[in-house]
Amino acid sequence: MSIVIFSVEGNPRGKARARTFYDSRMGKMRSITPEQTKDYESLIRWNYKAAGGVYMGEKLIEITIAAFYPVPKSFSKSKREAALSGKLRPTTKPDVDNCAKAVLDALNGVCYVDDRQVVGLKIDKYYGLNGYLAIFVEGIENAKE
Repeated sequence: MSIVIFSVEGNPRGKARARTFYDSRMGKMRSITPEQTKDYESLIRWNYKAAGGVYMGEKLIEITIAAFYPVPKSFSKSKREAALSGKLRPTTKPDVDNCAKAVLDALNGVCYVDDRQVVGLKIDKYYGLNGYLAIFVEGIENAKE
């Protein structure tokens, strides 16, 4: 069993939709992932490697993500305390599925062969003093067939 715990500083970001257009030079449709998404996925990969993350090959993977959003300055003192204690949770964008997609795609080829190996995924949104992602990756041995 392999376990890697790491964080990604900065406000959580979701995977942006690819831009699709007709390329007249190539004579076909093309899709391009936005640069901000590419940069964010690179940051996730870099933090995984910096935390001692290794390539787990064909292992089954379980991932837990905690997305922390900074408490808005407009919150009253009581609302701020409720947010920091976990009684009030964020419902702001990005959606949890887009956050998960950014993390799963970023770890393709770095942690595992393909994100189809991810058999368990849990993601929660919380308020914190700063924005960041806390990510827990666990490699599980495949059962012998």
